[in-house]
Amino acid sequence: MVPTMTAPPTTRGTPDAELIAESRGRPEAFAALFDRYAGMLYRYVSRRLGPEVAEDLVGETFLIAFRRRDHYDLAHPDARPWLFGIVTKLVARHHRAEAARYRALLRSPVETVVEGPADRVAAGVSATAARSALAPALAGLSKGDRDVLLLIAWGDLSYEGVAQALGIPIGTVRSRLSRARRKVRAALGDTNPLHAQEERWTT
Repeated sequence: MVPTMTAPPTTRGTPDAELIAESRGRPEAFAALFDRYAGMLYRYVSRRLGPEVAEDLVGETFLIAFRRRDHYDLAHPDARPWLFGIVTKLVARHHRAEAARYRALLRSPVETVVEGPADRVAAGVSATAARSALAPALAGLSKGDRDVLLLIAWGDLSYEGVAQALGIPIGTVRSRLSRARRKVRAALGDTNPLHAQEERWTT
């Protein structure tokens, strides 16, 4: 698991952009961003690639972010899209490992990563059945469509956040998400086996 860094109490509640601006003159202030978002990024990467490489990629993400902090657009108070954009590019280097991850999910009877949208299924549909249908559906998506879908479903980003993370227009986010949802919905038998709060996967 990614180690934690405890941010000083004075940084709690401070907007991300302010912390980044402060870190340009006082580098230790950047630790507050790690404290806030390392766990979130770890869970996202673990779902896509497995926990074996997640810690390294999260560490690399924050190292890259720290080195690039002088170029961060301070007009964006929330740094999550920026961090997810970095880690998504790193995930892309492991596309074979991601495909293997989805194949492994088909064989694994129990999900070993932290809970998330793909783990909680509606009444009448078993978790194993949902995963066995969802895994090949995700594997069959194009990289761009999969990135958009998973940044929304597992990264919990808004459409605007995904557009910022990937550096694409929001209209492209919507079209990729719509295409990905159609394919996932078809793989799940044109039904929505997920709870209402997770309907963004398929509706």
